Amino acid sequence: MPSNPIAETVASLMPRAKAELTELVAFKSVADFEQYPRNESEAAANWVADALLAEGFEDIALLDTPDGTQSVYGFLPGPEGAPTVLLYAHYDVQPPLDEAGWATPPFELTERDGRWYGRGSADCKGGVVMHLLALRALKANGGIPVHVKFIAEGSEEQGTGGLERYAEAHPDLLRADTIVIGDAGNFRAGLPTVTATLRGMTLVRVEIDTLEGNLHSGQFGGAAPDALAALVRVLDSLRAEDGSTTVDGLDNGGVWEGLQYTEDDFRRDAKVLDGVGLIGEGTVADRIWARPAVTVLGIDCPPVVGATPSVHAGARALISLRVPPGVDAAEATKLLRAHLEAHTPWGARVRTEQVGQGQAFRADVTSPAYEAMAAALREAYDGQEMQASGMGGSIPLCNTLGALYPDAEILLIGLSEPEAQIHAVNESVSPDELERMSVAEALFLQRYATGA
Repeated sequence: MPSNPIAETVASLMPRAKAELTELVAFKSVADFEQYPRNESEAAANWVADALLAEGFEDIALLDTPDGTQSVYGFLPGPEGAPTVLLYAHYDVQPPLDEAGWATPPFELTERDGRWYGRGSADCKGGVVMHLLALRALKANGGIPVHVKFIAEGSEEQGTGGLERYAEAHPDLLRADTIVIGDAGNFRAGLPTVTATLRGMTLVRVEIDTLEGNLHSGQFGGAAPDALAALVRVLDSLRAEDGSTTVDGLDNGGVWEGLQYTEDDFRRDAKVLDGVGLIGEGTVADRIWARPAVTVLGIDCPPVVGATPSVHAGARALISLRVPPGVDAAEATKLLRAHLEAHTPWGARVRTEQVGQGQAFRADVTSPAYEAMAAALREAYDGQEMQASGMGGSIPLCNTLGALYPDAEILLIGLSEPEAQIHAVNESVSPDELERMSVAEALFLQRYATGA
């Protein structure tokens, strides 16, 4: 990284950043209060509020959002007449999944092989720290040149829309000229990237019932309709032979124009086992950025250990459907529910329920803010030019903010490059990425404030 005062300041702050991320990761802030205590999330929210207070933020508030979680807000005034920039991250995290699969405890930040491991280290507690580092570097080098609004969401991973509904009910709170969403990441570690598109998402629960109760499989199997077998058939109907998503009425022919993702790189990033093929057709970029993708997130059925010889009376599953820009998530939800109901065999009773939804997003990467970000990333990454990629994941808040503030420019950056393995076991963050992205964000705020 070239030597400049901002870069030097951020480098000097990295030990503090590691200590703070260690504290944040220690909170088990999973916003599913049936699995994790609410006070863990509340403690993380208070940590963020205290950090903002220490940096001189005003109007700090713990916002009680309609989904029962808290988002943290603060305002830091800048020079008179300066533009306002909203910095976004979220402090809630995904569950650690199989804790036995972690090489080190998921809620203890651990350094290994040059990376910092822990749940939320990249997604997105690292994003909180990235914003703090950028602001501290600016304060140490002439001051912060813009008005800053800071929002840390408490339930992004759950897709329950608490902050979205709160923002709609308080439309002036998050109003800004530019919004920096710190919840994306570089296409590859060391390659400066902004995210140009996000797929939308819908979550649907399907429940199938066939009998008043389980039956002995020897006495009744062969004629009694098995609800679990019916569910398996329904779920299989969501994919073509090659694995492509097939929801009746939903277009699956999108094409991605731009930065491409080679199959070899994808296999390595996704850790696909030797001999196992990828699913779908078209380029990898088509499949993960421009087309819908269905995933079965969970199935309620008896585990293998302790299973009895029974024909099952009921079974249910939770299904995620990612949809690309240009596809309305509400319409995709209707199509998915209709598909599930239409493909349920044997006259079985089927119920579907939408449990989450968010629209896709497309950014204008030719706007002035993106030009300022391109220059900032070029400086932070030793002259490398900014790339624009898609992201298969969803950040529903982007569309809410875009609708509330149609004149605002929305940029997506962050720390979730492929090696970070977000949402999986052994999530980690590259401290080098944290350092460079913090420098880039600080330089961006300087350039954006002056129009350079």
